[in-house]
Amino acid sequence: MHEQPTPSAATGWLQSLKVYAEPASLRMMSLGFSSGLPLLLVFGTLSFWLREAGIDRTTIGFMSWIGLAYAFKWVWSPMVDRLPIPILTRALGRRRSWLLLAQAVIMAALIGMALTDPQQSLMPVVWCAIAVAVGSATQDIALDAFRIESADSDHQAALAATYQTGYRIAMIWAGAGALWIAARAEAPDTAGYQHGPWQTAYLAMALSMLPGVATVLFSKEPTALPLAPSKNLVDWLRGAVLAPFADFVGRYRTQAVVILALIATYRISDVVMGIMANPFYVDMGYTKDEVAAVTKIYGVLMTLLGAFIGGVLALRWGVMRVLMLGALLSAASNLLFAWLAGQGHDVNALIAVVSADNLASGIATSAFIAYLSSLTNVQYSATQYAMFSSLMLLFPKFLAGFSGQYVDAHSYAEFFTATAFLGVPVLALIWLAERLRRD
Repeated sequence: MHEQPTPSAATGWLQSLKVYAEPASLRMMSLGFSSGLPLLLVFGTLSFWLREAGIDRTTIGFMSWIGLAYAFKWVWSPMVDRLPIPILTRALGRRRSWLLLAQAVIMAALIGMALTDPQQSLMPVVWCAIAVAVGSATQDIALDAFRIESADSDHQAALAATYQTGYRIAMIWAGAGALWIAARAEAPDTAGYQHGPWQTAYLAMALSMLPGVATVLFSKEPTALPLAPSKNLVDWLRGAVLAPFADFVGRYRTQAVVILALIATYRISDVVMGIMANPFYVDMGYTKDEVAAVTKIYGVLMTLLGAFIGGVLALRWGVMRVLMLGALLSAASNLLFAWLAGQGHDVNALIAVVSADNLASGIATSAFIAYLSSLTNVQYSATQYAMFSSLMLLFPKFLAGFSGQYVDAHSYAEFFTATAFLGVPVLALIWLAERLRRD
C-alpha cells in the first residue's frame, strides 16, 4: 500500500514558486530591467551597429574593453556604499539616491551616442559608451546593495531570478527592440549603412530608462545597518575601503584564494565568446530581423527559463550543485557555435544553438548571483558585492579584447572551440571550493 505524500512534500515545490510573487521579488524584476538595458547598448547592439558601419573586427574587439568599467567598479563602490549625495540622499536614502543619479548619467550618455555617427567619427561614440558603462556600473553597485538588504539569505536566489527576469526583458528590448526599431526606420530602397535608424533606436533606448527611474522614486529604501561616524579622511577610508576587504579575508581565510579564483573565471567562456557573437551574425548574413527574433527575443526567453530553473534548483539542491551544472553547460554550449559556423545561413540551426546556449546561461547566472550574495556581509554589501562582480569580469573582459584579432587570424569555429575549453578549469575550482567549505 502506497503512502500518501505529506502536505509538506506535496506543496513544497508550490511554496517555493510562490516566492516569485512576493513584493520584493516583483520590485527587483522592475529594477532588473533598469540594470539590463544599458549593457547590450555598449556591447552586443553596439557591435552590430559598428560592424554594419564598416568598423573592423579588431577595433570592435578592443572596444569591448569599455566593459572594464564594470570590472573596476570596486574602485568607487566604497563611495557608493557610504558617501551621501547632497539633497538626494536626504530625500531618497543612500541606495535610491545613487540609483537615481546613475540612471540620469545613463540616459544622457545614450542620447549622446544617438547623436553621433561612428562612420564619421568613432571617438565621440567611444566616450559616450564609456559614460554609459560607468553609469551602468554605478547603478549595479547600488542595486546589488539594495537587493541584498531587501531580503534574507534564503530569498536571495529568488530575488536573483526575478532580477534576471527584468534584466533579460530589458535585454530583449535593448537587443531585439533596438534592431527592430533601426530596421523599421531605414529609408526604403536605400542600400548600405544608414545612421538615422540607429539614432532613432538609441533615443528610444534612452527614454526606456524612465520606468527604472519611476521604480526608484516609488520604492521603499531598505533598512540598512547604521554607519559608524568617521572622524577624518583616513578613518573614512579605513571603514569604507579596507574594512570590507579585511572582513572577507577574515571570514574565509585560506578559502579566500580559491573563492576569488572561482569568481574571476566562472563566466570566462560566455564573456569571451559573447564579444564576437554579433559580428559573427553579420558576417554570416543574418538580417537585423532574424537576429532580433532568434537571439534577442527567443534566446532571452530561454535565458529567463534557465534563470527560473536555476533559482528553484538552488532552493531545492543547493547553490554549489547548480553552480557546477551551469559551468558545465555554459562551456559545452560554445561548441555548438563552432558547429554553427560551418552551417552557413541557417536560421533553424541558429535557433537550436541559441536555445541551448541561453538556457545554460540562465541556469549559470542565477546560481552565480546567489553564490556571490551568500559571500557578502550585509554591513559592507555594496562594496563586497562590487568587488566580487568586478573580479568576475576583469580577466574575461581583458581577454575578450583580443577576440577580434583571434578570429581574423584563425576562424570563428576555432575561436568558439577555444572559448569552450576556457571553462574546464572552472569545474575544478567549484569542486575545490565546495570541498574546502565542508572541511
